[in-house]
Amino acid sequence: MMINYQYNKNKIEGFEIYLNNVSKRIVNIDINEELVNKLIFPFNKFDLTALDYKPFTRFTIAKSLDELSNNKLSILMNKIIKDRNTGCFIIKPKNMTSKIDDIFLVKLSTAIAHLIGKPNHDAMAGKYYARFHVKHTDKSDSYLRKAYINMDLHTDGTYVKEKTDWLLMSKLEEKNAEGGETAMLHLDDWEHCKELFNDPVSREDFVWGSPKSKNIDYKVEHSVFSSDSEGRAQISYIDQFPEPKNMKQGNFLQKLSDSLEESSNKIITKLPVGSSVVANNYFWLHGRRPFKENKDLSRELLRIRGSFF
Repeated sequence: MMINYQYNKNKIEGFEIYLNNVSKRIVNIDINEELVNKLIFPFNKFDLTALDYKPFTRFTIAKSLDELSNNKLSILMNKIIKDRNTGCFIIKPKNMTSKIDDIFLVKLSTAIAHLIGKPNHDAMAGKYYARFHVKHTDKSDSYLRKAYINMDLHTDGTYVKEKTDWLLMSKLEEKNAEGGETAMLHLDDWEHCKELFNDPVSREDFVWGSPKSKNIDYKVEHSVFSSDSEGRAQISYIDQFPEPKNMKQGNFLQKLSDSLEESSNKIITKLPVGSSVVANNYFWLHGRRPFKENKDLSRELLRIRGSFF
C-alpha cells in the first residue's frame, strides 16, 4: 500500500494543512481565525433563504472562500478527493469563536461543496442540503436519526438516480454526547475487498429502495461493485435499502455487511463541532458508533452530496 504524503507539504497562507493522526489517507485543513473573520462580511451578504432560492449565490460565497487562498484551496481539495490514495479531507475553523454559529457553518459547508462540484437535490429536505437532528427519542424510519443504534458502514446515493461522486457531512451542534464516533473505511484498506469484489454476485443488479422519509417514489437497480478506469473496486452500498431478489443475493449482502463491520482497518475518530468531512463516495465508506444513552443528547448534522464538475 502506497500513501501519498505530498499534501503534508502544501502551503496556503491562512490555512494549516496536515495529515490526520488516525489515517494518513485523510488530510486535515484548518482555517485560521483571521480568515474566518474575513469570511463573515461576504457570507452576510446572503441569508439562507437566498442560498436556497438562488443557486448562483452559492457560487458567489464559494468564490469568496477560494479567493482568500488565492484560488489554491479549490485546487487542493479537488486534488485530495480525486486521489485514490487519499480521497478524504476534514476542513474546519481552527478556533470555534462566538462569531461561528450554525448559519455560518451552513454557508461554509455550501462554499466548500461548490468548489468541488454540483450538489444533488436532497429529496429528504427539498433543497441542496439536509439538516437533521439526532436526539434521545426518535420515531424515524431509518438509522440516520437513531442515536443508540450503530450506523453500519455505507456509501450515499444508493437509492437515487443522480450520480453521487462525493459526500460532505458537517457537524453543526453536539451537546451531552458520549460515543457517536465517526467510523470510516477506505476500500483499499479493507481485508476482504478482493474476495467480495471478485464474487460474481457483486456485479448482479440489486434493487434499491428507500423508506418514506427519503421522499423518493421510485426504486433503482445497480450492482454493489463496479470498476474505475484502472480496474480498481468501487462500491455503492448501504445495508438498509437493498431488496435481494433471491437467496444468493441475500447471503452475499450478509457476508458483505459482516466483513465490513468486522474490519480491523476501520478508522474511528471523534470530530469536533464545526468540522466538515468530505469524502469520495466510490471508495470511502462511512458510519457512526452508537451514543451512550442520555435524555439531553442533541446533535445536528448537515449533509450535501453531489457530482464533480
